[in-house]
Amino acid sequence: MKKTILSFLVFISAVFAVQAQQPIHKVVIQLNTSDTLVWHGALKNISNLQTALGANTQIELVAHGSGISILVDGKTTQKAKITELAASGVLFKACENTIRERKIDRASILSQAGTVPSGVAEVVLKQEAGWAYLKY
Repeated sequence: MKKTILSFLVFISAVFAVQAQQPIHKVVIQLNTSDTLVWHGALKNISNLQTALGANTQIELVAHGSGISILVDGKTTQKAKITELAASGVLFKACENTIRERKIDRASILSQAGTVPSGVAEVVLKQEAGWAYLKY
């Protein structure tokens, strides 16, 4: 009985050790286009990343400039997909500079999205922290 318990504890320890060794993938995605086909493709690629890389994946989409509309209620064509991806842990960030410059009502930013002071600065900071980078 003691051997069985010991074997079980060794097995559980090995499982946790393997899980602890799995890398955490971090991907920042810069979106700066009003092209709704590109929006669709970017969100599809996020889903594909989650499937391919698994649970140890952190993804943040940063929308600025022409891409800000993906996060604006009433302008986005991707609200349902954003809701789904946000529920799975994907972060969506709207650029405060763009919001201010385009006079966008902050209340119209999707509730699933947060904001960052500068979209391009957010991308730079993520890259400096070792995040992989994709641009749309």
